[in-house]
Amino acid sequence: MKTRYLQGVIDRLCFADHKMAFVSGPRQCGKTTLAKAMIARRGNGDYHNWDEVTFRRQWVKDPRLTLPGGEGTGCPLVVYDEIHKAKTWKRSLKGIFDTLAKPVDILVTGSARLNVYRRGGDSLVGRYHHFRLHPFSVREALGLEMPGPDDALRAIFGDKTGGDGAAEEAFEGMFRYGMFPEPFLAQDDRKSRLWRRTRVERVIREDLRDLSRTLELSQVEMLASLLPEQVGAPLPISALNEILEVSHGTVKRWICFLKELYYAFELKPYHNHVTRSLRKEGKFYLWDASEVPEDGTRLENLVACHLLKACNLWTDCGEGDFDLHYLRDKQKNEIDFLITRDKRPWLPVEVKLTDREPSSAWRRLLPCLPCREAVQVCRHMDGRKSHSIGDRRVTIMGVPALLACLP
Repeated sequence: MKTRYLQGVIDRLCFADHKMAFVSGPRQCGKTTLAKAMIARRGNGDYHNWDEVTFRRQWVKDPRLTLPGGEGTGCPLVVYDEIHKAKTWKRSLKGIFDTLAKPVDILVTGSARLNVYRRGGDSLVGRYHHFRLHPFSVREALGLEMPGPDDALRAIFGDKTGGDGAAEEAFEGMFRYGMFPEPFLAQDDRKSRLWRRTRVERVIREDLRDLSRTLELSQVEMLASLLPEQVGAPLPISALNEILEVSHGTVKRWICFLKELYYAFELKPYHNHVTRSLRKEGKFYLWDASEVPEDGTRLENLVACHLLKACNLWTDCGEGDFDLHYLRDKQKNEIDFLITRDKRPWLPVEVKLTDREPSSAWRRLLPCLPCREAVQVCRHMDGRKSHSIGDRRVTIMGVPALLACLP
């Protein structure tokens, strides 16, 4: 069992300060495995899942009955998995935490509801930190320490010649099977296809049912089947509502549900200081890049997932406010990704399947940014090559070399 990257982070930032930890993320990204591994390492604690009948009865009767008993040494860890399905889970959890008779560390795991709740009214302010768990990345698969933002930037533009064989192997596995633990570790085509089909069905027919009252599950399932062909581009909402035979607003509402359920994510264009830039159209990507059929788009999606994981981890750990955007102007010059740090451009990234020459868009868009350096990646490349764009520099490298520098 691989040690997940959030284990040490949760211990340091939450349990060391007697705070609860909330962990949300896509279905089957490893939340339950993380929770059980933390209990096993501590040797003292309990795991509860809302789907367990006995636990539900205890929770309804008196939530304090679910706390660990007096046996064992050290501070126990209690895990509440999918507790967001309980009607008054926030109030009950606050009551448990505020009336603890002895120290108990509390870990709450779940998917969309924790994320939705965090943006709404919060009666638990000051009592928890929220973390977003992602599937494996290349660096995590290699068992390497997660770098901070400054260390990552130094590694990207440092003197190292490129990714090693282990990084290449991990990348190729993720390109073929995706980043989610089960298919990546199995590396079996048939099992991977079965896993993807089951995951999509459960996201829509179970998680969506819990999140909303929508009855059009088969149509949402059809919408999800159309999204892999739209990755890396603004969604054609008008065309989709004609295919699905529903209103424009209904399609947008369903898209919001799929984002809340960690099926897809949207990147907004960055427009500050970029003349004639787009301001509204977002590009969509899937949390599972292996669903994308075309190689070039799948590569872009895989890089997007790694960049988003880095942004989420650094933000959740207090390193700054990191966001992922893209750049595009009205002349259709485009840079695939731009990481901002505290609202300022920090790292622009362009993805090409085979092209090892700088994209023409750099000459138009890079001078608009305060970034002195940028990176362009292609699927296969040994070493690195730098190109000057005015007084700026674009470093071209293989995708595995870049991903091995990121969390």
